Amino acid sequence: MRPITLRLSSLSLSLLAIGAFPTAQAQTSGEEDDTEPYQLAPVEVQSSADASAGGLSKAYAGGQVAEGGSVGILGNQSVMETPYSFTSYTEQLIEDQQAASVGEILLNDPAVRVARGFGNYQQLYMVRGLPVYSDDMTYNGLYGLLPRQYLASEFVERVQVFRGANTFLKGAAPGGSGLGGGVNVLPKRAPNEPINQLTLGAQSGGQAMIAADVANRSDDGRFGIRVNAARRDGDTAVDGEESELSMAHIGLDYRGDALRVSADLGFQKHRIDGGQPNITFAPGVPILDAPDADESLGQSWTYSDSNDLFGTLRAEYDFTDNITGWAAFGARESKEDSIFANPTVDDASGNYTASRFDTAREDSVITGETGVRFTFDTGPIKHAVSVSGSTYELEADNAYAMSSASVTGNLYSPEDVPRPLANAYSGGNLDSPGRTIKTRFQSIAISDQLSMLNDRLLVTLGGRYQTLKDYSYDYDSGDRLGAASYDDNAFTPSAGLLYKLTPSVSLYASYIEGLTKGKRAPAQTSNGDPVINAGEALEPFETKQSEVGVKFDRGQLGGSLTVFRSRTPIAGLNSDDVYKIVGHQENTGVELMAYGNLTRDLTVLGGVSFLDADVDGNDAIGSPETQANLNLEYRVPQLPDLALDGRVIYTSSQYADEANTQKVDAWTRLDLGARYLIALNDSMFLTLRGRVENVTGEDYWASAGGFPGAGYLTIGAPRTVLVSATLNY
Repeated sequence: MRPITLRLSSLSLSLLAIGAFPTAQAQTSGEEDDTEPYQLAPVEVQSSADASAGGLSKAYAGGQVAEGGSVGILGNQSVMETPYSFTSYTEQLIEDQQAASVGEILLNDPAVRVARGFGNYQQLYMVRGLPVYSDDMTYNGLYGLLPRQYLASEFVERVQVFRGANTFLKGAAPGGSGLGGGVNVLPKRAPNEPINQLTLGAQSGGQAMIAADVANRSDDGRFGIRVNAARRDGDTAVDGEESELSMAHIGLDYRGDALRVSADLGFQKHRIDGGQPNITFAPGVPILDAPDADESLGQSWTYSDSNDLFGTLRAEYDFTDNITGWAAFGARESKEDSIFANPTVDDASGNYTASRFDTAREDSVITGETGVRFTFDTGPIKHAVSVSGSTYELEADNAYAMSSASVTGNLYSPEDVPRPLANAYSGGNLDSPGRTIKTRFQSIAISDQLSMLNDRLLVTLGGRYQTLKDYSYDYDSGDRLGAASYDDNAFTPSAGLLYKLTPSVSLYASYIEGLTKGKRAPAQTSNGDPVINAGEALEPFETKQSEVGVKFDRGQLGGSLTVFRSRTPIAGLNSDDVYKIVGHQENTGVELMAYGNLTRDLTVLGGVSFLDADVDGNDAIGSPETQANLNLEYRVPQLPDLALDGRVIYTSSQYADEANTQKVDAWTRLDLGARYLIALNDSMFLTLRGRVENVTGEDYWASAGGFPGAGYLTIGAPRTVLVSATLNY
């Protein structure tokens, strides 16, 4: 293992200074009221978003992150009392940054970078150098319910990022990712005060949006309803690219003395035409400068169209003062169809070839969990024991068709060409795709959280036994493919220790494992030779992770410093052309986070991540050594209703191939924004927001890879102007 190289930019040093001197920067919670920061809008106490007794964790000072969040089987936990690393981003942050999707929200996290799925427009999140597919996000703790490709922010109350392996807490991600982290989305709920909100907006290129948010509670506060609907349509800031989105969501909840129930029903239709494609550089071709981000390389006849309907029901009941049970159920039905043509650059002049690739997919998902938690004491030791079981079932129907490599062009002078016939290769019927995948995951988990020394010492112990059944079927005949199917199981333990050094400083250490289904062997090698075990599914992959850290909370400023190490299997071809586990990716990293109020008028959110992702002495594909974020918001003292904000995102160089011969340059992006609150009367407020992202108009490669062994690149977003007006009445 090579040592980590720490290259500290001025941004990194600034963030380290924040973490090193919290006492000098922060105001404590016990100080006088006149030191509290200005508020640009009324603060609303939120109800439960997950049918739990504790409900949503309170927003931390500054309102951009929460004090805690849902930690799988452990339930809602304070950040300061959990031996794991996670952050919950709030609805306030989402609205103020005019973030349209989960990916745009996660741009605020220094341990996360947003990439793309393999050959499509699917959002993908690289957490600690390992992918989390968008269809491996959890929705209020349940896998497989959210749209596979993209999720609109209007569905979201909180986005929680869990950094690190997490199978013990949530179970194995059924899509085959999540070894380096996890993402959980909490749905919107009716707060204690009514909401009547209408938003109009527009962005560069002419895209317009309209959104409505309405919520209310019964007179006794027990019943709540919240309805969200939004529509976006028009050209984007990328010339030649058009995006269309329609969504609707209804959230219901009941909170009684012993019983709490919540339910959600969501619909989303999302379409992209002429979208910016993924770019692959052929072996031996150096990575060239990124093309003009203002112009799409996508052909006008390429598109992606997806329709999703999903719903959940969750209940929690207090049997006694110390015994609580819960149960949750969810289902999703989805239909997708698309035509892609992703270029492969063949020479140093930027000339490329591409094939037309058509897909059709239909998904049916049923998932659920149940559990019980009880508390008791054994002498001076307090226990919180949880037992939980979960199940997940997916049936996917797929079909595809491909052309030969008949599309040609150049990165720097893209042209539209006639659509070729997709008649070279095919599988299944695009008009009526047949079953190709059937997956069933089941697990049972147990945990015990022990509290000692007057709650200063917290010990977390537990494990999860997981069964993974994954079957593949022939595209044309529908016959089950024995070699490509498996039925396996694994046990993933975890242990954590947290000690409260002072009321504002916690030290912790933890061990946890990750688990995914095994990869399948390809049909042939890169040189065209057949693979001896073509199509065979390998055994489940396990990641082993150790982590130590310190967390601090000074009332107005919080943060953490984390050091971790993980080991993840890598599959590939050995010298005999057998596909098997051939090595490991060993990640060693340091992460620093800071959030809250630096002063009465200045809020900070950001951090820096240093990562050494080692694969046999080389850097892993798509794993920058340094990632840093700094987001500052300034509330102008002379104009209490005006706030200005700026965000800097830095990503160091990375590699697009295993041999580290194709190097992708570092990039830095600057975003600036402002908002102004106008009180029209005692109960009516208008919030005006403006934002410019990528202010300097940088052309850059935003990410490399995301699918194991693949080094495709994505082009960063161009300069984009966003404006909106939100009326609360």
